[in-house]
Amino acid sequence: MDLQKKQRHNINSVFCPLEGTYRGCYRVFHNEYIHQIIKRSSTPTLVLPQGRKSSDYFLKSHSHGNRRAIYGVITVLLLLIVIAIPRVFAQDAKEIVQKADQKVRGESSIASMTMKIDRPTWSRTVDMKAWSKGTEYSMILVTDPPRDKGTAFLKRKTEIWNWVPSISRVVKLPPSMMMQSWMGSDFKNDDLVKESSMVTDYTHSLIGDSTITGYKCYKIKMIPKPDAAVVWGKVLIWITQKEYMELRVEFFDEDGNLVNTMNASDIKELGGRELPARMEMIPSDKPGNKTILIYHSLTFNKPIPLSFFSTQNMKRLQ
Repeated sequence: MDLQKKQRHNINSVFCPLEGTYRGCYRVFHNEYIHQIIKRSSTPTLVLPQGRKSSDYFLKSHSHGNRRAIYGVITVLLLLIVIAIPRVFAQDAKEIVQKADQKVRGESSIASMTMKIDRPTWSRTVDMKAWSKGTEYSMILVTDPPRDKGTAFLKRKTEIWNWVPSISRVVKLPPSMMMQSWMGSDFKNDDLVKESSMVTDYTHSLIGDSTITGYKCYKIKMIPKPDAAVVWGKVLIWITQKEYMELRVEFFDEDGNLVNTMNASDIKELGGRELPARMEMIPSDKPGNKTILIYHSLTFNKPIPLSFFSTQNMKRLQ
């Protein structure tokens, strides 16, 4: 056997110590190496062929059945990857929304803010204080103008209450009122007291990315779960990829029509966190209308007892 045939023989077959003979094997040329896998052998042999280049890269088998088995394994792996991808993206989307929600909530929060209602022929402002604890407890107190001063809204788990000082009465709001305007603004009752949870009441999917005012954002679609007490048919939300800030939210009704668009801006430090200080809610069917919510201060993770969030305390807030 001349040298060339001997080299080819050594490349195409390998001695199997279990059977005492040469056997066919798979060859993969990669980076000047051949990884040879011997059928039924526990001692694979690594061979560096003479005269081979890194451009030689192929899979070869002397057994048609073995090649079919390898292709079958590759097919199964590809199917598993394709099946797993949607689940990974769904999980990532939920985690993104959860991080953004946690950033603006904290374990607890205390806020001072002003709401300005703009209409084509008039405008008015409302000053407020707000307290929250987790996702189940929140309180909003109106401090100005004088005619609305003392009005309070309380969320306690699944119950929503409204204290009206002018009639000295506490009113429980039914779920059907969550889509009603909050104090004549473009915000809904649900927007302010957040009866629904962005994290637990929706399924989330990552559908793309875009740039808003220089911030690269995730675009996430949220569809309400069948048994969730949610007023929207669909929500699209844009969350910054590094800071997890909500910069844009689009709210759709059950028929798929755009109802409101919220744009956030004026990024600054609030409570030690980088957050938008200005939010504009713009209705799609009322040109010239918008409501602006401006945060003056935010304090996070200050202990607030659960007893604070009571219908009795609503009457005492100042």
